[in-house]
Amino acid sequence: MTAETQGFHGYVGLQRRGVISLPAELRQRLHLDEPGAQLEITERADGVIELRPALPVPADQAWFWSERWQQREREVDEHVAAGRVTVHESGDDFLTHLDKLDAAE
Repeated sequence: MTAETQGFHGYVGLQRRGVISLPAELRQRLHLDEPGAQLEITERADGVIELRPALPVPADQAWFWSERWQQREREVDEHVAAGRVTVHESGDDFLTHLDKLDAAE
């Protein structure tokens, strides 16, 4: 195994119609045994075929995984890591804080 290889390494048979079976432990660890799971397949110029697990995102959660929302999540993580956060003990405290921010604008 190379430094790039992690986890499972082995061989799987290719059946007549192009069907392959992934080992059960690999399917379970990568959640590929869940309904709707798919594999993304990429053929590289060097002849390597890459398979990547692709789990479906429920429609009501798709907004969270948009690039814009993920950028906002990264910004929040940066603020938290830098200590630029305010903790509110209750929803009322938070609303009061927002009112103060609005009044300052």
